[in-house]
Amino acid sequence: MSQQSGHVVVTGAAGLVGSAIVRRLRAAGCPVMGIDRVPSPDTSVVADLRDPAAWRQALSGAGAVVHTAALHAPHVGVRPDDEFREINVGATRDLLDASAAAGVRRFVYTSSTSVYGHALEPRNEAVWVTEDVTCRPRDIYDETKLAAERLVLSARGSMSTVCLRIARCFPEPPAVRARHRLYRGVDIADVTEAHLLAVRGPQEVTGVLNIAGPYPWQAEDRRQLRHDPVVLITQRIPEVAAGFGQLGWALPMSIDRVYVSARAGAVLGYRPRHGVTALLTEVRTSG
Repeated sequence: MSQQSGHVVVTGAAGLVGSAIVRRLRAAGCPVMGIDRVPSPDTSVVADLRDPAAWRQALSGAGAVVHTAALHAPHVGVRPDDEFREINVGATRDLLDASAAAGVRRFVYTSSTSVYGHALEPRNEAVWVTEDVTCRPRDIYDETKLAAERLVLSARGSMSTVCLRIARCFPEPPAVRARHRLYRGVDIADVTEAHLLAVRGPQEVTGVLNIAGPYPWQAEDRRQLRHDPVVLITQRIPEVAAGFGQLGWALPMSIDRVYVSARAGAVLGYRPRHGVTALLTEVRTSG
């Protein structure tokens, strides 16, 4: 690592995002210790984050922490709200305190674009979602992820912190993923690259960063994206329109938002590479 010495601790190491981050960091030459309550090939320490005594030793000698462990949106209504608060907020507070005490220099929090909540509801044009959009949480997941962000960003001392609000990246049918890759989805490979950049990035890179894309849109496209995206898609990325047609997939009739990652590009050098065109190529070659 260029900015941190020591290993990287990754929480949620058995999860979809956490395990992918562990593998990407290791491929880049970073020593990693993964923490999860579930054993897995990427889990070094099996522990519940609500039990600090079980995982605190993993922080000894660590240079950075990547915190992905959380209850997620599918758990809303299934798990009690208090459990969301215990895991997403309380455990994050304990991890921050223990990381600072252990001398960790960099803390990367994996957040979600879901925290924008009701702010994502469009009117006459698609919402252009930069980090300056005010978050309006819809449910306990949004509330607790946003509360955890605030804890991370308020951490004091020599530990620098950054929150990566990642776009939609969980497994879905290819046609659904392809539509989302036009404006609100991101490939897991780009997510992991963003985390590597955040771990290795300058200590002065802090705050909240959207991680999404790549998308071919500009702010002036917002109204047409909302009301007539098919024409815009056909004009701007004709190969994508043709690919959808060849696969028998319908293009979206309305696009309600566009997640903007320009700030991450400027401060981290984030350059997403796995957009809708890459996905279409993947589907064709695998089919």
